[in-house]
Amino acid sequence: MFIVHSDTVVKVEPNTSPSYNQGNPLSKLLNLMERSQLAAERQYYIMGQAQYLFPFEWLSLYGPAGNDADILDPEVQDNKNDFQKQNIKDFRTTDTFLIRGLIKIGEWIGPFLRLSYRGGPDSKLSVAANHQLGEKIKLWLKVGNAAPSMITVPYNPLSDRYEVELVGYAGGDLRDQLDIKGVQAFDRLELQARPDLITGNMDAFNREGINGVHLQDIDPTNVMHPVLPLHLEVAWTNFEEKIWDAQNGANYHYEFNMILRGWNNYLETGISANPHGGIGFLEYRNLMSNYGGKSKQNELGRSLNSWNFNAFGNKNHLSNFEPFFSVDYMDLHLLKANCGIGIHRHRDNQEMFLMMEGQGFMVIGDWYKMDQRERCFEIRTLHSGDFAMLKGGNLHALMNATDEDISLFMCGGYD
Repeated sequence: MFIVHSDTVVKVEPNTSPSYNQGNPLSKLLNLMERSQLAAERQYYIMGQAQYLFPFEWLSLYGPAGNDADILDPEVQDNKNDFQKQNIKDFRTTDTFLIRGLIKIGEWIGPFLRLSYRGGPDSKLSVAANHQLGEKIKLWLKVGNAAPSMITVPYNPLSDRYEVELVGYAGGDLRDQLDIKGVQAFDRLELQARPDLITGNMDAFNREGINGVHLQDIDPTNVMHPVLPLHLEVAWTNFEEKIWDAQNGANYHYEFNMILRGWNNYLETGISANPHGGIGFLEYRNLMSNYGGKSKQNELGRSLNSWNFNAFGNKNHLSNFEPFFSVDYMDLHLLKANCGIGIHRHRDNQEMFLMMEGQGFMVIGDWYKMDQRERCFEIRTLHSGDFAMLKGGNLHALMNATDEDISLFMCGGYD
């Protein structure tokens, strides 16, 4: 992992403040989500489970406030009393975005994966093809460790993008189960049944019958696994497979990997009789752990680089890993209607947002460039009882898009 020093850090003159109410990057990102299309009408989808991945090319950040205004190198932006230096000013997305979620086909509920590529003349593929892509392009796709597949991707005039939606439905009557919009998408190959690629039985995670079973061992190739990340390898080509947008042969590597835990996203569940010598029965959900068989997962720990402060507030760490979650504050927050915590980066510390009441759009992404994936914004709905955890090198935000207050518990470390 490394800090991307080609990102722009914009100096903010002392005694001035950025204007956050115009051109806010959180609003820009959520607008991309709201404009995204699905193959069928929305009643076919469990929208609260939809997850969005928006890769980006670059970020622009605000520089520090006050007397630190000239410190534009993030490695030495060490004033933890200054939050301005963390804030994202702008970003530019790439040609691709992805959506995964759950779709309802008759009585069946299962996973889908949607991939979208920019139409029009500005995409890398269009430029390379001298703006002669036509009505269809192709997608080279590898889902997890499955064998790769070449997929036809039609142009969608509703979105001005090339888009394909792959569903894990194995029945032979998919077209008969769809509405008019879905039938049209099916006929032009925008909607395709691909149970060979989009695997997963959501019934495998039903509460009954999984006491004491580690969820990571249940249906691990499920495209909508509650805990495990989903790794995707992607390349785009024109219909004739002559011209490619494939990151110079390395392909694009994307991950849905937000650390989100709660009543339906946990490591293990079970029943404990007479808990700690008490009375009755307790039902538990193990969300994160450094104990027992989970001690090597290191989910509560963090990597340390030369520019990071460790838990004790210095950079003189002898190890490149800290095996615990360091907590320097605990807060309760009310997010008012249509209030959003803006997109900001964390250089050093981990942080946890627990939704106590209500729901909101949680954004977590990479500020650092990680070795195994492209930098992306990932958006999920944070429901009551869920928490999302951010690591050093990530960025995050939270939007209350409802007309009611939502309540949060937050803890971790300031950056």
